[in-house]
Amino acid sequence: MTGLGGLNPSPGALVLGLVQFQVPRIAAPEDLKTTAEKIAGMVRGAKAGLPTLDLLVFPEYSLNGLDPASWADDALLCDLDGPEVALLRAACAEAGVWGCFSLMERNPEGAPFNSGIIVDAAGEVALYYRKLHPWVPLEPWQPGDLGVPVCDGPRGSRLSLIICHDGMFPEMAREAAYRGADVILRTAGYTYPIQAAWRMTNQVNAFANLAYTASVCLAGPDPATGISSQGEAMVCDVDGTVLEQGDGQPDRIVTAEVVPARAGEARRTWGVENNIYQLGHRGYVAVEGGATDCPYTYMQDLVAGTYRVPWEDEVVVTDGVAAGFGPPAAQVPQKVR
Repeated sequence: MTGLGGLNPSPGALVLGLVQFQVPRIAAPEDLKTTAEKIAGMVRGAKAGLPTLDLLVFPEYSLNGLDPASWADDALLCDLDGPEVALLRAACAEAGVWGCFSLMERNPEGAPFNSGIIVDAAGEVALYYRKLHPWVPLEPWQPGDLGVPVCDGPRGSRLSLIICHDGMFPEMAREAAYRGADVILRTAGYTYPIQAAWRMTNQVNAFANLAYTASVCLAGPDPATGISSQGEAMVCDVDGTVLEQGDGQPDRIVTAEVVPARAGEARRTWGVENNIYQLGHRGYVAVEGGATDCPYTYMQDLVAGTYRVPWEDEVVVTDGVAAGFGPPAAQVPQKVR
């Protein structure tokens, strides 16, 4: 059942709105305020237009835009306790709806963070995340230090947020699911060359983890460059089937329903392809309880701090200098906490 995109929600359904937000132009502090006010207005308007709406998701860069020149301007960055976030939190509280938002977060101790928050219907921050995998070499953000958090969401859901390039690493969605997320949100600013990979990974992340994935990109041309982001909201079922798929239309809100309890049911009752359980219980038909060791060299090396691919010394691009950024800081990033 799809409930006609949330118009007729199924029992236990979580109704999502994925906003294919028009790429904003941010050149001055007043642009940040104007864009935050637009987002807040869309929160109030979407809930008024679809009263069954539970959670509205805005894409990465929807507040700060895609112009790298603006990223280097401290006056055009945001704070978790800043006025832009306050506007968004107030809109959720006023409308009585959950929201997922993006901010490029000021960092007095180093490069800014690419952050995201999930705000509940009372306007409180329920989840706070910093992008673990900036899109190198084209993004200058400090790698995140908050891990992959999970929070209780509406309609009995467990939510997690991964951002853009994060979703290309199967370990990210797996970590979210391993920590209990049954609905994995993915926000992005991707342009059309990434479209095929976007579709594949959204589906695979769902199937490999028996989780719903709900993903959305910015849409329309960047005022600074003319290059268009793809939009294309996607909602995938726990078996990887695409339930809803958007397009490139800017500011279109794509709605869909998911039923979190279905993910829980699959995780508890499936035998064949219960992959997230079976990863840690290999061959349980032959071995009681399955093998529980870690046979993966890359996992062991990551934990030991010795990760090194066989072609390590031949990798050509290892910093952002060729993309116009300065040399990276010499210090080792703070450990994920």
